[in-house]
Amino acid sequence: MKAEILSLRTIHEGWTRFSLAKVRLADGTEAEREIEDHGNSVGVLPYDPERRVATLVRELRVPALYAAGEQSQLEAPAGLIDAGSPEENARREVLEEAGLRLGDLDFVGATYSCGGISTERIHLYLGTYGIADRVSGGGGAEGEHENIRVIEMPLAELAALADRCALTDLKTLTLVLALRARRPDLFAG
Repeated sequence: MKAEILSLRTIHEGWTRFSLAKVRLADGTEAEREIEDHGNSVGVLPYDPERRVATLVRELRVPALYAAGEQSQLEAPAGLIDAGSPEENARREVLEEAGLRLGDLDFVGATYSCGGISTERIHLYLGTYGIADRVSGGGGAEGEHENIRVIEMPLAELAALADRCALTDLKTLTLVLALRARRPDLFAG
């Protein structure tokens, strides 16, 4: 027997939608599960291979503030997929948040951000840029009150943060590890 959703009841609808699903499990038992659905997203680690730096953003994440008192989180630029392809959205988010025009995009994967509760699949990319590709100060889309700070740091420093378990954002950690695996030459010496 295959698992199946028997019914779905929406309990909140706003920026995100929360639902309760009545599910028949593969063994025939019935259970209730919660679902959070806000759409799919993109996450990008912009890096300059010539200067061996990456650009990240630092912003308040209220759940991290609630759970651990964190005033801000260092992370790769990211956002929801609106109209267009994931690649187009990745470029838009990096431009809005970090003020960078990206060159090549290297697809890392599309994974569930938290498959036990959320429908979100995050499309992950590594994106190249050069010093001439900084076209604005970044900071986020007007009217979204993101208060984003743009931070450019050496890749070696970013790798050291990963090694010390100091990156608390999963997409950022994944992207740093992917870049290290694909381009170890950028982290040498």
